[in-house]
Amino acid sequence: KTPFSMHTILLIQPTNKPDSRTWSDYETTTECLEGICKIFEEFLKKQNPTLQSITYDVSHLFEFVDKLNDLSLLVFNKDTANYTPHNKEWIKDRIFQLLRSQAEKH
Repeated sequence: KTPFSMHTILLIQPTNKPDSRTWSDYETTTECLEGICKIFEEFLKKQNPTLQSITYDVSHLFEFVDKLNDLSLLVFNKDTANYTPHNKEWIKDRIFQLLRSQAEKH
């Protein structure tokens, strides 16, 4: 199993209001990173309801991540049987790697 195939918990707080906190879990880190991209795409659709299709640059996605009040991942580590926390910078780095590998496949 690669590090990207570990159970991952997404913790997100879009605004500074404590009641905006939510979490979701994913079978793999890759699914979670794709989930973050989907959250951003839903946000864009709400901002631009009349557009048929939406395209964006990775810099727009990173700006969105940076504007979130809090975003972190807890990734299960099989060796220690604990969850390892990761911050926004780690998340952006992994999203960039993921998108780059998807682009290379196409």
